[in-house]
Amino acid sequence: MTTSSPNFTDAEYWARIARTRAEMELRGIDLLIISDPSNMSWISGYDGWSFYVHQAVLLPLEGEPVWWGREMDAAGALRTVFMKEDSSIVGYDDTYVQNPQKHPMEVLAYHIIDRGWHDGWIGVEMDNYYYSAAAHATLTNHLHEARLVDATGLVNWQRAVKSDSEIEYIRRAARIVEHMHETIFERAEPGMKKNELVAEIFHAAITGADGHWGDYPAIVPVTPSGLDATAPHLTWDDSRLRRGESNFFEIAGAHRRYHCPQSRTLFFGPPPRLYQEAEKAVLEATEVALEHTFPGARCEDVANAFNATLNKLGFEKDSRCGYSVGLSYPPDWGERTMSFRRGAMTELKPGMVFHFMPALWLEDGGLEITDTILITDQGAECLCDTPRKIFVKD
Repeated sequence: MTTSSPNFTDAEYWARIARTRAEMELRGIDLLIISDPSNMSWISGYDGWSFYVHQAVLLPLEGEPVWWGREMDAAGALRTVFMKEDSSIVGYDDTYVQNPQKHPMEVLAYHIIDRGWHDGWIGVEMDNYYYSAAAHATLTNHLHEARLVDATGLVNWQRAVKSDSEIEYIRRAARIVEHMHETIFERAEPGMKKNELVAEIFHAAITGADGHWGDYPAIVPVTPSGLDATAPHLTWDDSRLRRGESNFFEIAGAHRRYHCPQSRTLFFGPPPRLYQEAEKAVLEATEVALEHTFPGARCEDVANAFNATLNKLGFEKDSRCGYSVGLSYPPDWGERTMSFRRGAMTELKPGMVFHFMPALWLEDGGLEITDTILITDQGAECLCDTPRKIFVKD
C-alpha cells in the first residue's frame, strides 16, 4: 500500500472509531455509511476535493473502516487515510459519475452485500449536504434485507470535544485569521474595489502565519458593505469601499481543515451613533455571556446571559449567538451540533470549541464582532488576540 500521511496518529483515529462504535452499539447500528466529508476525514484521515461525487467511509463494528469513492480518487485516499489494508480502499469506475442511467450507490450496495453487511441495521446520514434522495432510494432498492436508519449527526457529536492535536491546529488557524484581519485594516481604503480587497484576504489566508500554511476555508469571505451588510451572508463584487458605511468581514483561518472563524467591522471615519451604541451593547453582552461559559453550564445559559444583557441595552438578536466549529469542508465551517440559543441543553465540556457570534444586522448595515472560543477547565478562552471593537480608519 502507498505510504500515506494522515494528520493524526493511528492511535487517535482508533480512539475516534471506538467512540463512534460505542454510539453505534447503543443505537443498534451494525454498519455506518459516512458521507459527510468532515466526518469521513475525522474517522479515516481522507482529504480531497472529491465531495462533488458520491463517496463514503464504511464503518462496521469490527475491523478497519473502508474508504469508497470514485476510482480516480482512490490514489488520494491511499495518500491520506490511516488504514493499512489494501481492501480498505475501494473505487467505482467513471461510467457511474453523473450518469442518469445508473447510480454509484448501486456499486456501494453490491460491495456491502459482498462483505456480508447487508442484513443488519445500516445507519446513513440522511440530513447532510452530500447524501441525496437518489442515493437513499438506490440503496433502499438494492439492500432489501437491510434496515436503513437515520444516523445524521452520530459522528458529528463524537467530534464535539477536541483532542490536544485538534486544538493545536485550531490555534494555528487563529494566528492565520488574525493575520487576515491585520491585512484588511492595512490594505482597505475608500475607493478600493471590494474584489481587490478580497484577493488580499485570500492571499493572507493561504500564505498562513507563524510558519504554518493556510488551508482553504469551508466558507468564502463574507464581506458586505452598506445596505448589503443588513444581510448576513452576502459576499463581494467590484463595488468600491465608501466612507460612512459599515463593512463587516466574516472570515476564518484554516489549517489542515480546522477552522477559526472571526468577524470584525470596519468604518472609514467615525461610526454613526447607532453603531457606537450597538458596539457598546454587544461588547457588554459578550462579556456577560463569556462569564457564563464554563464546564457544566448549558448552551442556553450562554445565550440567555447574552440576550438578557443585549435586550437591557435596547437591542435584540433573534438568531443563535454561537455554534460549534472545528474540522469542516464546504459549504459550512460549523459542525451542525451545538448552538448557543434558548432551549439548547447541551452541557459544556473542556475541549469544546465555538464560534461565539453576537452579530447584529441593523437598518442600514451590519455589526459583527465575533470570536472563536475554547472551553477550558477555567472557562472560555478566546483563541484570537484581535482587539474586540469596531475598527475605524480615517
